[in-house]
Parts: sequence; C-alpha cells; structure tokens
Amino acid sequence: MAWVPSIKKVLVASFSGCLFGEQHPEVFSNDVSGAHMTRAFGGQPMIRKDGAAHAAERSIINPTLRPKMIAQVWEQRFRTNANTYLEELEAAGPGADLNEVFAAPLAAKNLIDLLGLTGVSPTDLARWSADFIAGAGNVLDSDDIWLRCQRSRAEVDVALDEAFRRLRNHADDSMTSLLLHSGMSLESVRANVILAISGGVNEPQHITTSSVSLLTQHPEHLAWAREDAGNFANIFQETVRFQSPIGMVTRETKTSTEIDGFAIPAQSQVGLLVASANRDATKFENPDLFDPRRPERRHLGFGSGNHMCAGKWAAETAIGRIAVPALYERFPGLSTDPANPGTWDGWAFRGYASLPVIW
Repeated sequence: MAWVPSIKKVLVASFSGCLFGEQHPEVFSNDVSGAHMTRAFGGQPMIRKDGAAHAAERSIINPTLRPKMIAQVWEQRFRTNANTYLEELEAAGPGADLNEVFAAPLAAKNLIDLLGLTGVSPTDLARWSADFIAGAGNVLDSDDIWLRCQRSRAEVDVALDEAFRRLRNHADDSMTSLLLHSGMSLESVRANVILAISGGVNEPQHITTSSVSLLTQHPEHLAWAREDAGNFANIFQETVRFQSPIGMVTRETKTSTEIDGFAIPAQSQVGLLVASANRDATKFENPDLFDPRRPERRHLGFGSGNHMCAGKWAAETAIGRIAVPALYERFPGLSTDPANPGTWDGWAFRGYASLPVIW
C-alpha cells in the first residue's frame, strides 16, 4: 500500500486487499466524490453507484448480456463482424496494425450492435471510447482531455437522439432499448451508454492484441489451443489476468478501515491496482509466467462482487471464442512483427496502441 500525493489516492496492490475492496462497497464506495468518470461521462453511470441504486440499473441490462442471450441473439453477429474485419486485415496485408485494422474496429462494431445504434461508424465509436477512457483516468486534470470528452459527448448525444426516436416505437434486445424502456431518466440512459462505450471497446480490443502478442511469445500455448478450440477460452482468461486491460479502479472509503494491516482514513480515495493484484505471488504460482493451463484461474480482471463487469460473457464470446481463434484459422502463421514491436499505452486503462503483425 502507498499514499501517492500526485493523484491523491491510497493505492492497494495485493490480491487480498483489492478483493476486499471490491467485495465491501459498504466501506469502499463506488460513489466517489468528484470522480473523473462522472465528469467525463456527463452524468453518474451505474458503476459509480452502490446498493439498491446500482442494482436497479444493472438489472436492466443483465438479461441481454447473460450467456444464453449472447448465444441466441449476439453470437452470430459477432461472427459476421469478425469475418468483416478479417477481410480488412487480409486486404491490408502483412505489416498491418492489428489494433487499427482488426481489434479496435471489431470491438467497436460489436458494441454498436449491442447498443442498437445506427449510422455510427466503428471509427467514431472507437474515438469516443478513447476520449472517455482518457477522461475517466484524467488524474492530472488535463484541459485538453476534458475538451475531448465534451466533443465526444455531443456526438454521442446526436446518435442517441436518433436511437431514442427509433427504439421508442421499435423496442429490441439492445442495451439502449432496455435502458430507454426501463423508465430511468434520459440523463442516466446517456451516462450508462457512455459507460458501455468506454469499457466495451477498450477491454475487448486490448485483450485481442495482447492475446496475439503473448501467443507469438509462447508458440507452445498456441499449439495447445489449436488442439481444441475450447482452449482459446483459457487463453482469453489468462491474458486478462496477465496483461489486465483495466489496471486500476477507484473507490472511496465511507468509514475508516484497514487493509493488510494498514489504516485508511474515512473519505479517502483508494485505487485498487487490479493489474498488480493479478500478479500477486501469494495468490498465483509463478505470477509473471503466462500460463493458460494454470489451475488457479480466479483473477480480478473483470472485477468482483456486485460490480463485476456486465460485459464479461460478451467479451469472452466475441474475443476468446470467436475473434482470436478466427485470426489463427485465417492466418495460420500470424505473429507480431519482430521488426516493429508496436506501442503500449495507458495506466488505469492499458494495452497496445499499435501492434503490427505478419503472416
């Protein structure tokens, strides 16, 4: 644990400490005072609420994101979208940036479908996501980042105004439709759609690129995955643990408390370092080894408790069971480009900003 004055947070790095923080919202509240996320999103999304208020909003979108609905409604769309961007990657040729040509637009298109938006390009949605992610993690209070968030919120408002007009008369299984017909305020609908945009592109795209990077480094695990397509789900989960796309989540203490024997005063902002917890040697044997066959699979990459990521099953299906296996089926020799290792970016939200690949 450490107090970091530059970001005014107590940082917790252990698995046990982060798990305790995630599972005790009565002490470690999600309703954070002056949260950057609330400012970035233009309202308070469900992830910044506790108890009944959070449960009421979360229960609205849960049905369409459960495994049965993913299989019945969304899986075929995810496959169609993956094929579209496999074609784009093949057309771009060896040396193409996997993030730019495949991972980011695929994650964005899948989310456009889940949200029930029309007339929105994957390029715009990915840009909105990057802006909102930057705002949610704007711990140094950059004016430029706030302006980016303001611009993207205005563009999202235009897309949602169209969606509201259409979905009021033609409800469907999309997240926006469910939120709209739930009776919640339009401000809350907008904030929760922006929440989905921020996380729904960032995590899937970074898991895709990280998976390819790690499988290039570990061809023995790629060979194992090819023996049984179901093994790619284990690749997905270990990638989330090993290169956690969400590095930190923020909480605020309602009362004074202790973690790992250290006192934390009330009204302290606490950063739960999920990426560090997922490399905790007291929880994982050889934590710095990428091992999709490890017996201990419980990690905090999607959170824990009531705030566990609602989109985890959609992400595992779209990326772990469809997109990554399809990449290696289409391009058996796929690997990162040794002449161009790509770039890694981010801290609270983190992953490859670019990853050139060859085959």
